[in-house]
Amino acid sequence: MSSDTPNAGATPFRLSKSRVCDGLQCHKFLWWRIHDKNAPELVNDPATQFRLEQGSEIGTLARRYAGPGELIDLPWDQIDQKLEATADAMRRLAPRIFEAAFGAAGSFVAVDILERDGPRYTVVEVKSSTKVKPEHIGDVAVQVHVLRQAGVNVTRAEVMHLNRECVAPDLSDLFVREDVSPKVETYLLDLPLELKQQFAMLAGPLPDVAIGPQCFEPRDCPFIERCWAAAPPHHVTSLYRIRSDTAWALASDGHETLFDLPPDLRLNVVAARQVRAVRAGEMIVEPGLGAALGALASPVAFLDFETVGPAVPAWPGCHPYMPVPVQFSVHTSRPNGEYAHCEWLTDGPGDPRPAIARALVAACRGAGSVLTYSSFERARIRTLAEHVPELSQDLRELDARLVDLEPIVRSHVYHPDFVGSFSIKEVLPALVPELSYDHLAVNDGQVASVLLNRMLLRADPATPERRAALRADLLEYCKMDTWAMVKLVERLRELAVA
Repeated sequence: MSSDTPNAGATPFRLSKSRVCDGLQCHKFLWWRIHDKNAPELVNDPATQFRLEQGSEIGTLARRYAGPGELIDLPWDQIDQKLEATADAMRRLAPRIFEAAFGAAGSFVAVDILERDGPRYTVVEVKSSTKVKPEHIGDVAVQVHVLRQAGVNVTRAEVMHLNRECVAPDLSDLFVREDVSPKVETYLLDLPLELKQQFAMLAGPLPDVAIGPQCFEPRDCPFIERCWAAAPPHHVTSLYRIRSDTAWALASDGHETLFDLPPDLRLNVVAARQVRAVRAGEMIVEPGLGAALGALASPVAFLDFETVGPAVPAWPGCHPYMPVPVQFSVHTSRPNGEYAHCEWLTDGPGDPRPAIARALVAACRGAGSVLTYSSFERARIRTLAEHVPELSQDLRELDARLVDLEPIVRSHVYHPDFVGSFSIKEVLPALVPELSYDHLAVNDGQVASVLLNRMLLRADPATPERRAALRADLLEYCKMDTWAMVKLVERLRELAVA
C-alpha cells in the first residue's frame, strides 16, 4: 500500500515505503516513478502482477500464523483514516496490529505486523521469499525509522518469510521469523541522510545517474530501456560470465565495450570466443560441432516442460516454490525426415505427477537421445522419480538418455547477437531468424507459468470456453518450444558441414 500525493508538511511529497525503496535502488527510478506515473514501463506485466498478488496472499496467510490481532482494513488511498485507526488501536494497547499505518517526516508506511511487548514494539515485515535478502534490510529500516519518528518505541525488527524446509501437506512450519535488528540498526545510521537526499532530488529536475549495477539490483528496473538507449552495443556487462563488480570496474576505467577490453584481461574459453566473434562481426563455429551432434542416438526426441511452483506447496512432498511439471511437449524424429508430436497438459488442482510421469515415459519410449535445452528438465525428471516410485526405474532410464543441447551450442558456436547469453530466447533469433513466437497468444515462459498457476490452482478462467481457449494457447506455446529445438538442431547440422 502506498501514497505519493503531495504532503502539506515541510516537504512537497509524501513517500510510501515502496517508493523510498525505489529510491534506494536508484534516484532516477524514483524520480520517474513520481513524476511520470503514467509511464508505459510502470504497467505491470502478467508475471509481475502475479508476483504482487501472491505477495499479498502470503501477507494475509502470515497473519493467521502470527496469532490474533487487529487489522487496519481500509482502502489503500484512505491514508488519514488508516492513521486514525492505527492511533486508536495503539491507545487501546492492542497486542498485535496488522497493516499498522504511520506517517512522519513526509513518509508513510504500513507495517505488516506490529507486536507490542509492554512499552516495546517489534516490526515484522512479511516476505514471500524463502530467505532474508539484502534489500529487505532497507525495507524494514524505513519502517523502523518512520515509526520511531512517530514516537513508537521499536526495539526489534524481524522478517517473516516462507520456510524452504516446509513440506506439504504439513504446513505448520510454513513461515520462519528472523531477527534482523542488528543489520537494521546499522542501516539506520545512513537512512536519514538518504531520505533527505530523496526529497531534495524529487523537488528538482531529473537527476543525472549513470547506468550501473543498480539497473539490475535488487531487480531489473522498469526504465532500463530508457537509460540504456545510448549505451554502446556489446557493453562490457554482456561478456559471458563476467562478475558484475568486475564489469563495472572495467567500464569505469574506460573499457566500456568488448572492443576495448584491456589485453591482459584473462578470459574463459567461451568469453574469448565471444570477443573474437564480436570484433570480427561474424559467427564462429568450432570444428567439434559435427562430432557433438553426431553422438546423438536416433531417433532423437525433443522435450520441454512447463511447470508451476506455488509459494504455498499444493501437493504432498512439495516445498515452497518447488517447480512441478504440469505440461510437456515432445517432438520425435522419423526415418523419413518428418517429426511425430506428443503433448500433455494436466487439468485441475489434483496432483499431476503420477499422470504426467506415465505420459512422459510413453512419449519418450523408443527414442535414442532425448534433447532438452538447459538442465531444467533433467532436474524435474529426477524429482518425479522420487515422488512417483512406481515409475522411478523408467524415469531414471529416461534421465540416462537426456542430452542438454545448451552446452553443445555454448562450446561450439557464438553469434554476436547472442549478447553473452546462451538462452534459447537469444540463440534462436540469431540462428533461426525465420522462426518467431510473436504470433502466439502465449509467447513467454514466465507468463505461461503464471497462466498455468491461475488455471490449475485458482480455477481462472472459470468458464469452460475460456479454459479451453487458454489450454489451446498453452499447448501451442509448449509445442513451439520443442519445434524451436528441432529447427535449431537442423541449423546446427548445417553449420557443422559448412
